[in-house]
Amino acid sequence: MTNQIHPVLLCGGSGTRLWPLSRRSHPKQFVKLLGEESLFQSSARRLSGKGFAAPSVVAGSDFRFMVVEQLAAVEIAPHQILIEPYARNTAAAICAAAIALDAKNGDSLMLVAPSDHVIPDAESFRDIVEAAAPTALAGQIVTFGIRPDRAETGYGWLECTTRAAEGSLTSPQPLRSFVEKPDAEAAEALLVGGMHLWNAGIFLFSSSTILGAFAEHAPETLDGVRRAYSTAETDLGFTRLSAEPWAELEDISIDYAVMERASNLSVMPYGGSWSDLGDWQAVWREGVPDAAGVVTSGPSMALDCKNTLVHATTEAQELVAFGLEDIIAVAMPDAVLVAHKDRSQDVKSTVAALKATGAA
Repeated sequence: MTNQIHPVLLCGGSGTRLWPLSRRSHPKQFVKLLGEESLFQSSARRLSGKGFAAPSVVAGSDFRFMVVEQLAAVEIAPHQILIEPYARNTAAAICAAAIALDAKNGDSLMLVAPSDHVIPDAESFRDIVEAAAPTALAGQIVTFGIRPDRAETGYGWLECTTRAAEGSLTSPQPLRSFVEKPDAEAAEALLVGGMHLWNAGIFLFSSSTILGAFAEHAPETLDGVRRAYSTAETDLGFTRLSAEPWAELEDISIDYAVMERASNLSVMPYGGSWSDLGDWQAVWREGVPDAAGVVTSGPSMALDCKNTLVHATTEAQELVAFGLEDIIAVAMPDAVLVAHKDRSQDVKSTVAALKATGAA
């Protein structure tokens, strides 16, 4: 096995907390939320260059041509594109990527990353990935933890064995445990304690290591994905995983299926800027606010507002906000969202209610 890192970009999320901009038909990873590139394009570019192989992509059938078109636009040719017949969460997707890479390349060093995160300093992130590679090559599952700057309740956290949140560690350390998304009081305690990092959901391991972990902790998933891959069809450069065995797979995340059960876990701290853009408050946070904390985008205007996001998407209509504080206002041609910034995590449940009535 060489030290070349094979990126695996996961494109299965629907990003409903960013409704109405992110829809099931056009999820946030393919949207130009910040700048001239989509989040997916920025992710592919970030995980390319010296030491990195061409990316593998795992996506749903509806987005296969979008993946190809967006990669072509940034002049990146994929190593392979795996098509999921149905969404089955990250355990199945990662298992499929590992099986496919192992089949094509033999034992491979894999960097698994969501395709909708924002990491502005691509070079520094690539540096820590390369610094973590020897640990992954030695048989560890390396997860990347973000040094926290606030008591965030929207992320899971990672418990470290040293005060990684305050230190300047340049290599992975043993991971003690995963922590579910905390309430506000618990999050504040985690922040003050200095022993915890945010869970970025980014992993580095060899294909043999992760397949061994699946064999030990999630053998049913491994068996089902192997059957789906062994009977996959190649179509226009895509690898279509077989629908029948895939339909029988458990809908479970990699954290629950493998990570929380494995003993060979290490964490690599990252102190740079990072966001999963998981809700509209995160978009506001990543924007460029004026002196009053107001972020505007598109044909929009904010008058006498504070700590507010005003986001418009079409020149056909102007979005004007007046006298608002701590508000998210998003306007699209067919839908408008107005919410308190503190309730931005609840947009997902609102979308579920809209779907129940046929309105979304």
